[in-house]
Amino acid sequence: MILSRLNVTFTALLCALVLLVSVPATASHHEEGPVKKAIVLAAFGTSYPDALQSILNIQARIEKANPNIPVKLAFTSSIIRDIWQERQKDAAWQKANPSVPREVLVVKNPLATIADLQNDGYTDIAVQSLHAYAGEEFADLKQLMIGLRSICTVKAKSIPFKRLRLGRPALGLPGDVYPYTDDIAVAVSALKTDVEQARKKNATLVYMGHGNDFYSTGIYAEFQRELQKAYKYPIFIACVEGFPNFDDLLTVLKQSDKKNVLMKPLMIVAGDHASNDMAGDEDDSWKVMLTKAGFKVTTEMRGLGMLNTWADIYVKHLKEANAQTHMLP
Repeated sequence: MILSRLNVTFTALLCALVLLVSVPATASHHEEGPVKKAIVLAAFGTSYPDALQSILNIQARIEKANPNIPVKLAFTSSIIRDIWQERQKDAAWQKANPSVPREVLVVKNPLATIADLQNDGYTDIAVQSLHAYAGEEFADLKQLMIGLRSICTVKAKSIPFKRLRLGRPALGLPGDVYPYTDDIAVAVSALKTDVEQARKKNATLVYMGHGNDFYSTGIYAEFQRELQKAYKYPIFIACVEGFPNFDDLLTVLKQSDKKNVLMKPLMIVAGDHASNDMAGDEDDSWKVMLTKAGFKVTTEMRGLGMLNTWADIYVKHLKEANAQTHMLP
């Protein structure tokens, strides 16, 4: 009898919990007046002033598509943020780099950026990932958003957010609402001018991705396959971390009949990795190692964010995230 009552009580509590976590934030939030909307662009970030233009270009494209809604920047890399925090105190550096916006000098992480907006009365916030694929940085960002979305308060009117949205990275996410294969197809089309440039040079097109040592990077191999299939041209992707790596790249290049290589970063910005690991003059840079292997290498320091066709992928993903009834794609 006692066990039966305990089961009934447990079942009732479980049902109540399910209802609590499944009710949209909009259902119990009684906000007076118009809802204030804001957008946060969450990028890995860069410490290179010239490379910032890639992020700022994406920001400008999103601002154009979302007039009258503030668009704030946030950097997910703590190392990058620390560098900018030091520069806040360096008047000489700021004077020598007048093109750097104040917003970048005081850039914060996504949590702090969202908190500042909420403190200023913004309760409908969309966060758009500016990552290339759903790796470690995006996984952490997603968990942050889930945590914020789960906040409950004693009084319904005190719930901090009316709506929270998260836009998927460029190469998509698993799921049937927006199949990642469709996102890959759009990304393939976005790089058409790169392929045309490589053809004119009669050069193999090589991209350096960032990757990750302990998070799957198989999406790069799939993206490479679709690029080759679409353009019928030798296009290869390798990662600084993870698979495929430089050794994998060198193996396939040696099997190619082309001795010219056009190499570009498959990263939103052409920052530290592009400047040093890809195009640097040290013995372990990809340019130097490929040159020693007998290839004539041309490098281009251009982040993907400088391509409007790529920047518009994020514009599209943000629009689709805002159209969803659920927080996450």
